[in-house]
Amino acid sequence: MIDRRNLLRTIACVFLLCFSHQTLKAQPDRRPNVILILTDDQGYGDLSCLGNPILKTPALDRLYEESVRFSNMHVMPFCTPTRASLMTGHCATRTGAYRTSSGRTMMHTDEVTMAEVFRKNGYATGMFGKWHLGDNYPHRPQDRGFQTTLWHRCGGVGQASDYWGNDYFDDAYEFNGEFKKFEGYCTDIWFKGALDFIEDNARKKQPFFAYIPTNAPHGPYLVPEKYAKPYKQVATWNNGMAANFFGMIANIDENVALLRRKLKEWGIEDNTILIFMTDNGTACGVDMGLDALPAEGMGYNAGMRGRKSSIFDGGHRVPCFFYWPAGGIVGGRDIPQLAAGYDVLPTLVELCDLDDPHIDFDGCSLVPLLRGEGDWPQRELVLQFQGGAYFRYVPEMWSDSLVMTERWRLLGGERLFDIVNDPTQSNNVADQHPGVVQKLRKRYEQWWADVSPRIKEPVRIHVANPAENPVTLCSQDWYMPQGNPPWNFGEIRRLPKVTGPWMIYVEKSGKYKVTLCQWPLEAAKPIVAETARVKVAGVEEDAPVNEGAISVSFEMELPAGNTTVETFLATREGQIGGAYFTYIEYMGR
Repeated sequence: MIDRRNLLRTIACVFLLCFSHQTLKAQPDRRPNVILILTDDQGYGDLSCLGNPILKTPALDRLYEESVRFSNMHVMPFCTPTRASLMTGHCATRTGAYRTSSGRTMMHTDEVTMAEVFRKNGYATGMFGKWHLGDNYPHRPQDRGFQTTLWHRCGGVGQASDYWGNDYFDDAYEFNGEFKKFEGYCTDIWFKGALDFIEDNARKKQPFFAYIPTNAPHGPYLVPEKYAKPYKQVATWNNGMAANFFGMIANIDENVALLRRKLKEWGIEDNTILIFMTDNGTACGVDMGLDALPAEGMGYNAGMRGRKSSIFDGGHRVPCFFYWPAGGIVGGRDIPQLAAGYDVLPTLVELCDLDDPHIDFDGCSLVPLLRGEGDWPQRELVLQFQGGAYFRYVPEMWSDSLVMTERWRLLGGERLFDIVNDPTQSNNVADQHPGVVQKLRKRYEQWWADVSPRIKEPVRIHVANPAENPVTLCSQDWYMPQGNPPWNFGEIRRLPKVTGPWMIYVEKSGKYKVTLCQWPLEAAKPIVAETARVKVAGVEEDAPVNEGAISVSFEMELPAGNTTVETFLATREGQIGGAYFTYIEYMGR
């Protein structure tokens, strides 16, 4: 029986891999180092080298001028799915990490990550910044192949599972498994950690993979004033926050300049593959509706329609620069062919001559394009924004779907745009090209049949593993069918009267201590409720909340296996919410 995966994709990938192995130029004696910089919510037009008339990014402009650039690179319209695709070479829906909260930010444990591939090939691996693919075992960066980790939890500094009180300045971040207080601005801290890691491995002549996914310029838009000040009078939209957004990018640019100076100083610039890209369309570089074009004087979006969270090109077309002098990947050349975020891992496997990881990638190696050699076949790529204004946590067929070719964009199975002749996607030409619509609809249906079974498999947090005991559960991971759970400090301070289940896997049967809190323990704030209740594995227990108590604990016998955890905190008036923070500790048999 023929596999339901796209047969054309498979044939094209096999052809390209075979062809590129024959045409590769001579490689350096040592495997190259790899640095992947991924910024958060910075769109294609949020760089001066790509036409932004306000923003100044001299270091990134220089990298642009010296690099081979993918000018038609597409990722997912928001952050977690893009990160999952980059790390695995798979479309995000297949990985399980297709949302930004509600228990859909973690990847299935059978997914192999970029860090694991590099580590198995003798590379040192380090990650510095925003992970957003799970805060608990077995989903943390240290569980997924990274040996050195410096990161904030959840999707942003100041979100619910992050260290209580973090605000971008002088924060506590997790460093190699322990929270540590750092001085300075968050982006500076990520790059400083990466530079320490790079210098140490350069000194030891150890090849390394450094992943630097910044949380900037994601909101809240906080940055030292000196970076925002030049934009205060010219970027006035979003209540003036656009200036801070641009300031955050200016700070990233400064750190990129420092990184490149150090690579040259340490003598490793030539044999280091440096990649810069972003995780979705702009969040604040324009003032416009989700699927609109920016109005005059309200920002720059490289002529594209849509922004972050949109399936129009402005939501998912991103800058992507590759620079590797020793490998001949230089020269300031644009690659116009269609490429996707899940192509990056298979490309690096080939560029670095890594052992075959035996992964059935959704992506293809882009090496022939980087080398400027060979013919590139036409591709049909599918992405789906599995969220949106209605917070559909159970994705529906066709909803917010997109099928792309180098000429066409089919949105939702109904609207067709000729991106070559209509780059602003202003004219729906579906009625004029019914054959194209039918062909692209068929491609989507094949894709959906392939990936949709994985959607039905919840990705679970493990308890009772020595790697993390106790486990800290946060409301952002409540597995809700619709609606957003409390996912940031601001929401939790309002004590919303909602609750939801956590999907967990109990590794060992035995005694457990389950502790309910409205605030993380480090906040030391009392619970605003009179009674507490917990329900695990079909067992339900109640207890009073003593006046001034910051927690309520239960001792329970739990069987091994898959189950759910639900919590309830009630007032005398009967208002019920959940314990936004719950700690589960294995006590033994």
